[in-house]
Amino acid sequence: MTSASAPPFQPSFSADSNYVQPVSTIEISVSCRDIIDADVFSKSDPMVVLFVQGLGSKEWREFGRTEAIQNTLNPDFVHKFVLEYFFEERQNLRFDVYDIDNNSADLSNHDFLGRAICSLGEIVSSTGSTFQRELKGSAFKDKGSILLRAEEVDSCKDTIEMSFNARNLENNSWFSKLDPFLVFLRCNEDNRFTVCEKTEVARKNDSPNWRRKEYPIQKLCNGDRDRTIKVEVYDYHSNGSSHSLLGEFQTSVNRLEHGVGSENIYECVHPEKRGKKKYKNSGLVNLTYYKFHKNYSFVEYLRGGLDLNFVVAIDFTGSNGNPSQSTSLHYIHPSQPNQYALAIQSVGGIIQDYDTDRMFPTFGFGARLPPDGRVSHNFAVNFNPAEPSCYGIDGVLTAYQQCIRSVQLYGPTNFAPIINTVAQMAQESVSSSRKLQYFVLLMITDGVISDMEATKHAIVMAARLPLSIIIVGVGSDDFEAMDVLDGDHVRLESRGVKAERDIVQFVPFRDYVKSNSNMVMSQARLAKDVLAEVPDQVTGYMKSRGIAPGPSPPAYS
Repeated sequence: MTSASAPPFQPSFSADSNYVQPVSTIEISVSCRDIIDADVFSKSDPMVVLFVQGLGSKEWREFGRTEAIQNTLNPDFVHKFVLEYFFEERQNLRFDVYDIDNNSADLSNHDFLGRAICSLGEIVSSTGSTFQRELKGSAFKDKGSILLRAEEVDSCKDTIEMSFNARNLENNSWFSKLDPFLVFLRCNEDNRFTVCEKTEVARKNDSPNWRRKEYPIQKLCNGDRDRTIKVEVYDYHSNGSSHSLLGEFQTSVNRLEHGVGSENIYECVHPEKRGKKKYKNSGLVNLTYYKFHKNYSFVEYLRGGLDLNFVVAIDFTGSNGNPSQSTSLHYIHPSQPNQYALAIQSVGGIIQDYDTDRMFPTFGFGARLPPDGRVSHNFAVNFNPAEPSCYGIDGVLTAYQQCIRSVQLYGPTNFAPIINTVAQMAQESVSSSRKLQYFVLLMITDGVISDMEATKHAIVMAARLPLSIIIVGVGSDDFEAMDVLDGDHVRLESRGVKAERDIVQFVPFRDYVKSNSNMVMSQARLAKDVLAEVPDQVTGYMKSRGIAPGPSPPAYS
């Protein structure tokens, strides 16, 4: 809260770089059908225990338990499991079903009726609203199934697009005009205010017009539209000194929703001058534009039938080294997967839960192909150009291992042909009347791209389509030039055209696999980092095209 004793405001906004925001909070409802009857004189008294597996670990830890329901083989539990959902992680879950025989908390004192193991991604993306899996492992016999239904916990993802202007802001300087900007602060439950948003600085203007901007309602009021929002007006100082508070006013989302008009004209009042003789205000701030935007979540698109299509592209250029030698990045060890295989397993292991048919188009580039030795920068790894898809991640790895024994590594490292091919697939999905689709292309390479300008242009064009590109650099080469493609900080541009959005994520594999490191944990970290941006890329694309999710399937009954 700003006051006479508070330190001067510095417009700096930071966050804990180690914290990763979950895509959604998910509530899982649990039912069982036709479970084992373990009691002699009555039906079983079932309870379900949820175990979660740590990221990059094989260890299961108990997360929670449902209540026990007496005398039923078809229970519908009241207790729900609420979990944070991270798209970029494979969140393995284990549901154990017990027949409760007494009041003991020790599970070994109860009859085990079976278990089901799945990932949270499988539950979230299941068609027909309910995920069902058979129960297995009981000492009696395998019988019955568990039904799991995921629902997104209600959280406001909507935004309001607004613009403001100010008139006659008080300027006590005789020599220069103001550089004003607005700061929005949300009132917390303890009545303290937290900075949540700000406008740009309007240079040298005592009556500024600030640009339109979208403000997340969650940030402004945490979904409570009556919550007080304080707006402070500052004069910006570029010399490092404290910015000058010109005044402030209060509003709320409910008031802003009335739109442009007299109700949203605010007197900008300095707290230290309020009540002083002859002081009225330090200027007026006016709402000049207001529009509400309904924003859908990644989970809502999945529940509405969105299908993620996973595509793999593998670098078969000569710089990888002779595959028959152990120093090659393509060396096929009988028991240890190489970096290409590890990257495919890491990323594909997550994506496959969201690809309904689990058919993954797999391409190669930079090799001489049998039988005539022609060089190709876009060939089917299974040598079937009419159907380049492989079934499951195991199918991709099998085709890759067979391919590496059949082709001659050559070059150069050209990305554009494959990006254009997958972009064409994405374009065809947009043009068709089939279900909503989004493509994720994983490209694994050992060196710097040879056709950088063509690749830039291909990416800029692909940014208009439902497509994300993940590039994993293997080996020890310098991949500094690759950072140009990852437009986190500077939007990629080609031939005078800027990409509509950032669709590329690049990571060097060596940052995740180091000597004496835990390989399972390394793969999990790789998948987490390269996939973390995909949900926002999906929802960003859908929003830019005005595409709402399809209707959710009917609830299970």
